[in-house]
Amino acid sequence: MPEVSTDVASHEMIGRRIAHARKLRDLTQRELAERVPCSKSLIAQVESGHKPATPSLIGAVAKALHVEVTELTGQPYRGRTASTDRIHATIPEIRQALVYWDVAPELDVPARPLAELRAAADEATRLRMSARYVELGTMLPALLKELTFHVHTVGGGDRGRVFSLLASAYSAADSMAHKLGYLDLYHLAVERMAWAAGQSDDPLMSAVADVRRSMAFMASGAYSGGLSLLTRAKESLEDKLSDDSRVLSVYGTLYLRSAILAARDGRSRAAWDHMGAAREVAARVRRDTKDYGLLFGPSNVAIHEVAVAVELGDADEAIRRGADLELPATLSAERTSHHYIDLGRAWLWEGKWEKALACVLQAETIAAQRTRYHPMARETVARLLDIQRRLPSPLRGLARRMGDAA
Repeated sequence: MPEVSTDVASHEMIGRRIAHARKLRDLTQRELAERVPCSKSLIAQVESGHKPATPSLIGAVAKALHVEVTELTGQPYRGRTASTDRIHATIPEIRQALVYWDVAPELDVPARPLAELRAAADEATRLRMSARYVELGTMLPALLKELTFHVHTVGGGDRGRVFSLLASAYSAADSMAHKLGYLDLYHLAVERMAWAAGQSDDPLMSAVADVRRSMAFMASGAYSGGLSLLTRAKESLEDKLSDDSRVLSVYGTLYLRSAILAARDGRSRAAWDHMGAAREVAARVRRDTKDYGLLFGPSNVAIHEVAVAVELGDADEAIRRGADLELPATLSAERTSHHYIDLGRAWLWEGKWEKALACVLQAETIAAQRTRYHPMARETVARLLDIQRRLPSPLRGLARRMGDAA
């Protein structure tokens, strides 16, 4: 029988990385628990692999130990061969493209006309929402450089429109960097997006940039700062509220992101209050939208309700809200796959291993690249490998595919 990849089976558990980072800082489990704060038994159970780490605990431990979240999750997960590593191949080119912002880049070929670049920016957003990062990474370097070239060469009304397109392209870049675990690149891309949004001709783009920037606060454990940023953004839109779906989509998304940040910070009541406000906005929109690639509407609100319960470590609530949730086929692969990854976590906590595996496999079917490189999906698989004596064939196959990307 083929061996299961040891990268997933033996070294993938986040708890082991937490233990290693803690020992490097000469802390006992009790001392780490006091810094988080949480119970010593929780730290002990997570480190031993008897209990999976929640995203909120990972963030809190990273903050307490003064390490990046990715040091605990093990990102980025690199492939063993050129084929399995190709998702990372364009990262250096994207990094170079982001260097240019106040200086016009030198292009090897003439920049495409703005009409073509608008179509390319729309395609980048589509690829991001489909979680097709290999294709997205291939097109982003040229797109970013050409749009940056145009903002330094065009004038009049066109300049503001180019900045809008550039902000959209930066958003695709920051999303890819964040999903693959390149936090330094993510921070650079999101700051570039904020810069472009501030010079865009679209009055909503700055609020969209704040949605993207809030992830930087989440990644660094600065939850209160992220909530303050989102509150300011919501207040800036209150005098613009109307039946325009674009305005409502941005406004509602600010509440969804606030809910996740509050849950990550352990503020249960505030998290559900934000979700209640988001649901009210979704009732006004009445449908799922894709404005600015934010995917706001009733379906994404339902997905976030499950996510909030998972962030709060409430498996019963996550399953109650998510087990029978039917999502439309038109919803993006990025969002739908994330839902099944969250639901798989909840089933894992409940000891329903078959259902946990089924959820991760469903997520992989929907968005293979997103799932195989998602730290929580990999943690679920690692935990299933650790606790089951007889490994079902689907689990072995999934572990092997994830191992190829580690």
